[in-house]
Amino acid sequence: MKIKKGGVVSDLLKDVPIPKMFYAKQIFPRPIITPKEIPGVVFAELSKEKCADQIKPGMNIAITAGSRGIANVDVITKAIVDFVKAQNAKPFIVPAMGSHGGATAQGQIEILAGYNITEEKMGCPIKSCMDTVMLGYSELGKPVYLDKIAYESDGIIVSCRLKLHNAFRGEYESGPCKMMVVGLGKQHGAESVHSDGMGKIAENLPANAKIILEKAPILLAIPCMENAYDETCKIEAIHKDDIMAREPELLKWAAANMPQLIVGEGDVLIVDEIGKNYSGTGVDPNITGTFSTDYATGGLQVQRTCMLDITDCSHGNGLGTGLASAITKRLFDKLDPEKMYPNCLTSTVLKSAGIPIVVATDKEAIQLCIRTLNNVNKGKARIIRIPNSLHIGQIMLSEAYYEDVNHGKYEGLEAESEPQYMEFDVEGNLITSIIRE
Repeated sequence: MKIKKGGVVSDLLKDVPIPKMFYAKQIFPRPIITPKEIPGVVFAELSKEKCADQIKPGMNIAITAGSRGIANVDVITKAIVDFVKAQNAKPFIVPAMGSHGGATAQGQIEILAGYNITEEKMGCPIKSCMDTVMLGYSELGKPVYLDKIAYESDGIIVSCRLKLHNAFRGEYESGPCKMMVVGLGKQHGAESVHSDGMGKIAENLPANAKIILEKAPILLAIPCMENAYDETCKIEAIHKDDIMAREPELLKWAAANMPQLIVGEGDVLIVDEIGKNYSGTGVDPNITGTFSTDYATGGLQVQRTCMLDITDCSHGNGLGTGLASAITKRLFDKLDPEKMYPNCLTSTVLKSAGIPIVVATDKEAIQLCIRTLNNVNKGKARIIRIPNSLHIGQIMLSEAYYEDVNHGKYEGLEAESEPQYMEFDVEGNLITSIIRE
């Protein structure tokens, strides 16, 4: 597809004005476990009475590591490895990421390396394969699979992040059950639980998890949770017998500590960067409102969303672009269908892999969103700009919000500058940093 600057599209957009923008700070509660504190917290949690006796000398212990950009994931994983070694057991890491990494063993190792999880850094082997063992059928009739290498270990520690899912709602969303069923299930397990669509996954997930807890050597789970600033704020070890009861309680805790875009609604959302390290759909729709299914709602309410770039560690997996109104040529040129489409074939959710309108530059992407607004005074468009969906402590807002913010309409939102026009280079690339200097 040929996308060029200076054609008919550029001509239609060139005179669309972009309002002045100002820097704003969002203030949220900030419980935190610092990176220095993490090893001590992990050791204390794994030393709890019901957990420590699960790991015995000489055992080969599989430790899961996923595909998301979890805060301090390398520090957390290394601490678990070190604890297992301290019990005179033998740890190794297994990638637990379903069909991510192009549904290949090497692709999943590459994803872990992007998070600083390597054999050298962790001090233990990483064993990656896509082979699975079929454990049986759930009470709902779905086949249940588990990573073959993990299944053949003496015990599995399920390390993961616990948070709201981006496409469905239920008692169990993103957390230990999903890590067991989808992550350790590899492509086969992920496809099984998704095969009835997102409308049924809230039922299939716990049903499949119960079979894994019954028939696989799961020892315990140790999920982490993050505060509104993408910082580790809670880590808890859970004995295998307590996972099904404890996970829903922690999900409520995680939801209560989740950030939001405080203005709540607007006309245009600008996302500087999407990526699989931020969310399965490039941005977390619980923040941006760009949901890929009808089975979850929330987040910002806007008419148009543009996405400007994608992280290198996504390796071309640009799921989420289909939820945008417009993307840039720069982002489009980085997309790799071989990395994107296996996720869609597995999850049966196709919308997020679609291609929206592609324009030549950052400026044109923003202008297109403004030009196509309906029933809005476009000269006073309410625009929100974020760096990504994980780091929204500092954002930019258009001038239309300025007086309301200064007069305290939005609790927890403060203006940090006066409105000014954003700057673009001669090629139309945005050069005004979203991080205030």
